[in-house]
Amino acid sequence: MTNLHRHAPLRVALVGLGTVGGGVIRLLETNRDLIARRAGCPIQVVAISARDRNKDRGVDLAPYEWVDDMTTLATREDVDVIVELIGGADGPALTLARQCLAVGKPFVTANKAMLAHHGLDLARLAEQGGIALKYEAAVAGGIPVIKGMREGAAANEISRVYGILNGTCNYILTTMEKEGRGFDEVLKEAQELGYAETDPSFDIDGVDAAHKLTILASLAFGTELDFDAVAVTGVRHVIAADIAEAAALGYRIRLVGMAENGTDGLFQRVHPMLVPLDHPLAHVDGSLNAVVAEGNFVGRLFFQGRGAGEGPTASAVVADLIDVARDEYGDAFAMPVAALTPQKTADAGMRVGRAYLRFKVKDQPGVLAEIAAAMRDAGVSIESMIQRGASQSDGVLVAIVTHAGEERCVRETLRRLSGSDSLLDTPMVIHILD
Repeated sequence: MTNLHRHAPLRVALVGLGTVGGGVIRLLETNRDLIARRAGCPIQVVAISARDRNKDRGVDLAPYEWVDDMTTLATREDVDVIVELIGGADGPALTLARQCLAVGKPFVTANKAMLAHHGLDLARLAEQGGIALKYEAAVAGGIPVIKGMREGAAANEISRVYGILNGTCNYILTTMEKEGRGFDEVLKEAQELGYAETDPSFDIDGVDAAHKLTILASLAFGTELDFDAVAVTGVRHVIAADIAEAAALGYRIRLVGMAENGTDGLFQRVHPMLVPLDHPLAHVDGSLNAVVAEGNFVGRLFFQGRGAGEGPTASAVVADLIDVARDEYGDAFAMPVAALTPQKTADAGMRVGRAYLRFKVKDQPGVLAEIAAAMRDAGVSIESMIQRGASQSDGVLVAIVTHAGEERCVRETLRRLSGSDSLLDTPMVIHILD
């Protein structure tokens, strides 16, 4: 691509006109002069495409050429860069990305699912063409964590990257925490307020956070993206009693995505965790996102901000466009694809840490002894145990915090208790962030 520091406009085709697409148009209009000064040239949307041209998007689309077949945009000479905001790991988004990169056209996307599953192939195409593949908006909305990891922390060996990567789950958990309400009630409210989709599975089951963690892990450790290696547990089984017990113990529950690269391989997990009150993540509330990276020279880096929505995500998209205009971009995942190393998956069972276990059991003699015996035989040491009174379903809740030990021992405890007549529900395990 030729240097666009000249005064000729950067001509943009915008594909996808949902909340974020409309936000990109509004941002480019509102901050037009400032953006042109920072980019070195005007940034102009010259073509748009979406599924429904008649939908009211709250923004005037008359100045822009509507294109029904978005695949034609890749070869148009009057388009310098394409912004993809339609989403989906495969299908039209992936086809468009491959077409654009194959013909040497820069590509800007907010599509974390596509990158998590196909990022290596797309990065290879961009590298072969010497062009930009930009995706700041794909992780943590308006927080510049991709740029921070890829550029600001580039000289550091990162030991661990983790954070709160899904605003929907964080809104649900912190609302449960503040108001003492149950998961289902708060989820319904989140859907009514637009924080959660009609089908919230990708969010509450941890898949969205796992897509983002896959990208962060590759950036942090120089490893190939491996979404299938992420162990994923969502938040739909967290109950109000878990929130209350965590508070009593000096913790808050957050859905945390964590990646560590050690001598035994790459560990990647999305899971509810008990976060100590003195940790910054414990104070990330509502729909906010936050990412922590620990570098060997820079120490702990903490990124926090709005992780979704029209304004933050549009801000990240336009920041990428400014980089394209300046010709400021490098390898998509901070190093050439050939330098990214495949990594074996670390055995989570060998990880050492503490855990919170919650059991719903029959209110009868001998139950606590049965649980304690199973933990003893599995090699789990109990730090504390709390038993609450009878619930409406005639069961009692038993909450246990373990001493530090190998996670495989906790799994063995649950195996030993599997099928026990004393258990009224599937036990819940929440790891503790130490």
